[in-house]
Amino acid sequence: MTKISPEIEEDVQAESLLSVSADVSFSSNCFPKYKLGPENQIVEESKEDSKGLSLKEVVEKETVQLSEQHKRLSVRDLASKFDKNLTAAAKLADEAKLRDVASLEGHVLLKKLRDALEALRGRMAGRTKEDVEKAISLVEALAVKLTQNEGELIQEKFEVKKLANFLKQASEDAKKLVNQEKSFACAEIESARAVVQRFGEALEEEEKNSPKSKTQVMDMEHELLALRTQIREKSVLSLKIQKELAMNKRAEENKSCLYVFDGSEALGSHLRIRPRSDTAPSLSKCSIQWYRVSLDGSQKEIISGASKLAYAPEPLDVGRVLQADILSNGQKITVTSAGPIESAAGLGSYVETLLRKSSSEFNVVISQMNGQDYSSHSNHCFNVGKLRIKLCRGWITKSREIYHTSMQLCGVRGDGNAAAKSLFWQARKGLSYVLTFESEKERNAAIMIARKHALDCNIMLAGPDDRV
Repeated sequence: MTKISPEIEEDVQAESLLSVSADVSFSSNCFPKYKLGPENQIVEESKEDSKGLSLKEVVEKETVQLSEQHKRLSVRDLASKFDKNLTAAAKLADEAKLRDVASLEGHVLLKKLRDALEALRGRMAGRTKEDVEKAISLVEALAVKLTQNEGELIQEKFEVKKLANFLKQASEDAKKLVNQEKSFACAEIESARAVVQRFGEALEEEEKNSPKSKTQVMDMEHELLALRTQIREKSVLSLKIQKELAMNKRAEENKSCLYVFDGSEALGSHLRIRPRSDTAPSLSKCSIQWYRVSLDGSQKEIISGASKLAYAPEPLDVGRVLQADILSNGQKITVTSAGPIESAAGLGSYVETLLRKSSSEFNVVISQMNGQDYSSHSNHCFNVGKLRIKLCRGWITKSREIYHTSMQLCGVRGDGNAAAKSLFWQARKGLSYVLTFESEKERNAAIMIARKHALDCNIMLAGPDDRV
């Protein structure tokens, strides 16, 4: 990623701007600048005759360079390469330690053998004594050979340690480079945004002071719209880089965690905690609490009632990171999703279609009523209207309530198999239901539509202790 040089930035901000359209004619090639003079009078600043790149050319050039730099620099590729090299270096170090232990045991054995032969030589005579002395010579030769091998082992350990330090330093340098490029991108976006704002202000001032045809004004507005589109694309690219960095950071933190999430991190899925290895404490003896956390980690909200091994995300979790705190023997272990929860494919258009109707009906089965299992498994109709919610079976109405402050509606926060298809509805104090829908898509759509209609009635509709 290339940072705009100070000379170009001064040309763009302080010097001339090329004409926006070929059909527009100005008295000069730049917009006038004004300042406060004596007695608060507006005085035009003096013009400088210098040329520079047009704003459009600068933005196009920086956009191309930013895209090429992002293609060359992939955070995940860098992290993967350095992780592999660090793992190989650690393996070599472990092998060196094993050989060190084996060498020490060899020295001990040779010393014991030599002492035994020396003691035997004192009691022997003749040819047998010569054989014993020959054996002692062979043992001493083996000791010299072992000492040479130890020297080679020390040199190899030094090389392994040197390689590990080099890889660690290279990993830190790569992370610094990524952070630096991200700061450069943010600075470029802010600088270009300020230039566009000044350009718009100057355009409005020029429209007031000089008559122009409607066609000329429209051309200038189209030019300004194109610049804003380019700024928006740069902002999206910067957010994408930030998300990659955050996901890479969370992935590194989860590598050392004893537990991991199973399941897709999206609406309609079912996330379950499972041990990463056999050494992890049994989850049946642990206490669990789920949280939803903002992307930057500044806000952490407890999900009341979500204290099981599994949790089914609901629409309020979209765009946030899910986190589970596991407490075992006084030790807290935190498991975090790799990225923010994503919306289900096609859910947005489905909800927009239903919102055009005066009310939406869904087929449901009552699983629980007031916390107790419901004996009947017959189908009911869950009707979500603009002013009220109704639950009925044929002509028999089980409950019909307008939106009010004591009403609650959220996804079921248990670990049942149908949790992703079920929601919790407190019609009023003392009356609550757990309803199971035909699909995860219908359950999430019903929650979104009910919350939209409740908001239109100035009611925040959510689950227990949820902050909307």
